[in-house]
Amino acid sequence: FVPTMGYLHEGHLALVDEARRHADVVVMSVFVNPLQFAPTEDLARYPRDPEGDAAKAAARGVDLFFLPDAAEVYPREPRVRVVPGALAARWEGEVRPGHFAGVLTVVTKLFHLVRPDVAVFGQKDAQQAALVRALVTDLDFPLRLVVAPTVREADGLALSSRNVYLSPDERAR
Repeated sequence: FVPTMGYLHEGHLALVDEARRHADVVVMSVFVNPLQFAPTEDLARYPRDPEGDAAKAAARGVDLFFLPDAAEVYPREPRVRVVPGALAARWEGEVRPGHFAGVLTVVTKLFHLVRPDVAVFGQKDAQQAALVRALVTDLDFPLRLVVAPTVREADGLALSSRNVYLSPDERAR
């Protein structure tokens, strides 16, 4: 299982390749999760390309492409969320309060919907991968978590859907 927020690039597709090494059937989800965005963040303008994502996933051999909308994942306002604790208090969690509670809540829901034997996350999001590992361990999810290496641009920048936001000067820095 490869959960993503879409606007797929080679980094995401390398996760598909890694999933294929560990499973006979590869499921990929594309869901821009509103719970992990603060009111001041870029939810509305987060890059999206569902048709392109579906085509890229199919070309890479994804067996099942899951593209739910927010009403499917959250038919009502969640009354319970997965709270990550101290592991999320530093680094990205320090500047994005509530972000990882949103991530872990949707990952929990997706794990319950898909019921994967293996889930593949990218090393690029190291804090997220550590928190998902803790989630899987602490809540006894019956799956194996694989963390795949970061895929980088020729200039060394880690591939990210948000790289499209960078000006040439920002990208160089």
